Amino acid sequence: MAEAQSEAAALADREPTAKEIRLVVGASSAGTVFEWYDFFIYGTLAYILKDAFYDVDDPTLGLLLVWSTFAVGFAFRPIGAILFGFLGDKLGRKYTFLVTVTLMGIATAGVGFIPTVDTIGVAAPIIVIILRVLQGLALGGEYGGAAIYVAEHSPPDKRGYYTSYIQASVAGGFVLSIIVVLACRFLIPAEDFEAWGWRVPFLLSIILLAISLWMRLMLSESPVFQAMKEAGETSGNPFVESFTYPGNKKRIFVALFGVTGILTTIWYTAFFSGMSFLRGPMHVEDLTVELILLISGGIAMSFYILIGKWSDKVGRKLPIIIGALATLVLLFPAFWGLGSLANPALAEAAERTPITVSGPECVTDPFAELFDRDQTDCGKILGTLTASGVTYTLTPGEELTLSAAGNPIAIDPLWFESGTARTEGIHAALSEFGFDFSKQEPSLGNIAGIIGILLGLGMLSALTYGSVAALLSEMFPPKIRYSSMSIPYHIGAGYLGGFLPLIAGVIVASTGDIYSGLWYTWGVVAFGVVVAWWGIPSGPPRDFSDEEI
Repeated sequence: MAEAQSEAAALADREPTAKEIRLVVGASSAGTVFEWYDFFIYGTLAYILKDAFYDVDDPTLGLLLVWSTFAVGFAFRPIGAILFGFLGDKLGRKYTFLVTVTLMGIATAGVGFIPTVDTIGVAAPIIVIILRVLQGLALGGEYGGAAIYVAEHSPPDKRGYYTSYIQASVAGGFVLSIIVVLACRFLIPAEDFEAWGWRVPFLLSIILLAISLWMRLMLSESPVFQAMKEAGETSGNPFVESFTYPGNKKRIFVALFGVTGILTTIWYTAFFSGMSFLRGPMHVEDLTVELILLISGGIAMSFYILIGKWSDKVGRKLPIIIGALATLVLLFPAFWGLGSLANPALAEAAERTPITVSGPECVTDPFAELFDRDQTDCGKILGTLTASGVTYTLTPGEELTLSAAGNPIAIDPLWFESGTARTEGIHAALSEFGFDFSKQEPSLGNIAGIIGILLGLGMLSALTYGSVAALLSEMFPPKIRYSSMSIPYHIGAGYLGGFLPLIAGVIVASTGDIYSGLWYTWGVVAFGVVVAWWGIPSGPPRDFSDEEI
């Protein structure tokens, strides 16, 4: 109980004024918005970057390579968590996340200066990967610093509410990335935007970095850390103590699988999978997708604050359990609904006219071109069908055939000379059976329905994410809090969530079912809800105690 008593005493002795709290929450949230903007702008522009930095013929492979590079940043988040968590527990919360936001801003702006693959060849994706590594390291130290900084300034009865602004700021970074892309679209002609205008959102990071540094330099150190430092109670080795402190191994396990695993897979499924699904297999106009996500994401930001405030009354566990269980029930129906509303003709044609593929070696290899492996003719057709959003059934056969509702479709040998020829040929053939591969502009009623579904997914995300900064701060002892919460959070967010677009994409490419990638999210959440039920403390929120977990 000593840790909890010293923390409460520190807050009591140095309780911030209302003005100080507003500055703490505002500066921390703004910095978090900017830093996540830097990270998400890459994913928002993935459909352009695949052509700018990767010279491949297969559109599915191009997108998978973009998501692979996206995942690289996440892969290095745990290393950033260890490095900056150590510094945050040794040197202080404030100066550590000043370093992280600077590193993020520089790395993001750097992407805007990289020549394309047509200019410098393979060096282009290599440089992108290096910058994504730096972004991952920076983000590994950002979230824990901002969340703890706000939590340690907050009175216990409002900790969920104040820290929920940090959670909303993560969604805010995604929304800001869309706003900037939309602004660039309106100001820069379409052809110019795809040629060079996509660099502008990355270069804007220089301005955002300057604003973020100015705001954060006005902040003072956390009162809890100041009190520990003056009392000589800071950790000698925060990384080692995170795994040796009594009960901390269990806390880290619960934080990794029962908290972060749930929230991160739901978040990325709701926002990134939703965006990729609408823009890719549903063929919705890019501008329409961005406007839909802007509206739904902007509204959903308020959900995190409502849930955080609610958790101050009912505890942190209840919202997470409700959100996770609801996700298991609603995830597939939500995406089925998106498909029906976004491209009704495609959905109706797929149901009315089932596509069947038969032939030898009918296995798709999405990475064949990358590793210079031979893709079978059947595999090439399967890959094109999947990229086009067409679900198919495989049947055994010695000769390669393609049919629609039992009607044979002539396979042109030219299809196998290039991905473009194959896509155009298959689209033309299936269009005769009612499949619509043109860019879609859903009706206003359908757009309203899509926004409603995305808001529902946003609420599931808020339930499992809104109270998490407060929960993780309360789960770990103050002297090793930065390290202890950052390590499991960024392992979970980095690997379980960061690799989600890539893993889901590979599952879809391998099975031919555009909804099959959702099973990854479902599985992680199903395991996580068991761990959460077992490991998260029930009842009202409370400060850390060695008696807990």
